[in-house]
Amino acid sequence: MRSSTAQSRPFSNAPTTCHSDGKAARTALATALTLGAMSLGYGVVQLDVTIVNTALSSIGDSLGGGVSELQWVVSTYTIAFAAFILTAGALGDRIGAKRVFMAGFAIFTAASLACALAPSAPILIASRFVQGLAAAILVPNSLALLSHAYPDDKSRGRAVGTWAAGASLALTAGPLVGGGLIALVGWRSIFLVNLPIGLAGLWLTWRYAGETTRSRQREIDLPGQIAAIAALGCLAGAIIEGGVLGWSNRFVIAGFAASAVLAIIFILQEARASQPMLPLSLFKHRMFAMTSLVGLLVNVAVYGLIFVFSLYFQGVNHMSPFATGLAFVPMMGAVLPVNLIAPRIAERIGAPATIAAGAALAAAGCLAMLGIQAGTSYWAICVQLIAVSTGLGLLVPPLTSALLGSVDKSRSGIAAGVLNATRQTGSVLGVALFGSLIGQSSGFVSGVHASLIISAGLLLAAGVAICWGAMAQQQTTATGGAR
Repeated sequence: MRSSTAQSRPFSNAPTTCHSDGKAARTALATALTLGAMSLGYGVVQLDVTIVNTALSSIGDSLGGGVSELQWVVSTYTIAFAAFILTAGALGDRIGAKRVFMAGFAIFTAASLACALAPSAPILIASRFVQGLAAAILVPNSLALLSHAYPDDKSRGRAVGTWAAGASLALTAGPLVGGGLIALVGWRSIFLVNLPIGLAGLWLTWRYAGETTRSRQREIDLPGQIAAIAALGCLAGAIIEGGVLGWSNRFVIAGFAASAVLAIIFILQEARASQPMLPLSLFKHRMFAMTSLVGLLVNVAVYGLIFVFSLYFQGVNHMSPFATGLAFVPMMGAVLPVNLIAPRIAERIGAPATIAAGAALAAAGCLAMLGIQAGTSYWAICVQLIAVSTGLGLLVPPLTSALLGSVDKSRSGIAAGVLNATRQTGSVLGVALFGSLIGQSSGFVSGVHASLIISAGLLLAAGVAICWGAMAQQQTTATGGAR
């Protein structure tokens, strides 16, 4: 009897084992498809950062307006993105990241349709602002859902790597995809391409993503949010319109004054808020402050130049949108592979040295393009453009790592949000400043030269700042150790 019972056990356990294997397979599939949905969310945000630059000339021809209107088309997206990203993360903590992420994806998709149907520049600009708000919702909440889906540190690290790689691919493909769509269908198609991506992302999230734990104690800093978006909007508006109306125009001066007052109000609000959207105490850490500053300066330089060269290729050298997209492929394509090797370089020479080297390389690329004129061959500046993007790819991974390493792990989420916000703020200021320079009566090419000089100066300042921050941090650590 015992032998019979023993022999029957494998058969009695077989259904349970098959059931467990099937459940594990379904769980693994749901987790992988959650990663796919989050990658779509971040990817579409990055796609719209670069795809629109290729369409600027076509948008201007279709809807009218000059450089300032095109600046607003780009800047309203990044203003909303930069100003709302910290609050969007807190909103996900409070009412659930899945619910907020799906709302963001739905809003982004609807806003993309509104952009595609826009009959005038003001409506397109307003729709782009809504897109930017939705983009700010998607990025932090996609990370929160990934953390929920991948509780293990190792698997989460791989998932985040896939998520970031997908975004880099979208950023790289944006100009080429945009140029091809404009050539085949027209500029409105660059926004319509977001519709199937949005619908797929919404369905995958609804079907497979799990909801995160809600924290009702998490407060929303509404006064700080309003002050932040108003201050950044006034500053960008004053810079953009200054290039058109003149820097002594009373409305431009009023814009700068309003921005300064609103910035002071924002700082005072953050200092007294119990749960501020931007904890000012983080900036007491010197490396945190310096890495945030570097993120701001680098994005002013690089993304401001992307805007300038989009208009240079099409407006001055009369390249087609598709040829413009092709022109950006080597530049944007260099970022991803350099991103992958940058951590290894940082392990050998240290994060500050790697960041400084990347900034110096990008600055050298800018200075090497100072001979540019109307009609300059693309091949005469291709290597220099690649140098700029290689420098960017080299410094971003160690910059992120250094910033996260400067704060306690419990505050890494808000620290990453601050870096995103400062970098997007840099993009806003770069487009506003450089756009105003190329739009002045002194001429487009002279504006390009001024933009390149300013970019080189900002990048070199970023390298100096990170080195100074590292040395000051070492001195502080040594003093503390001696005590």
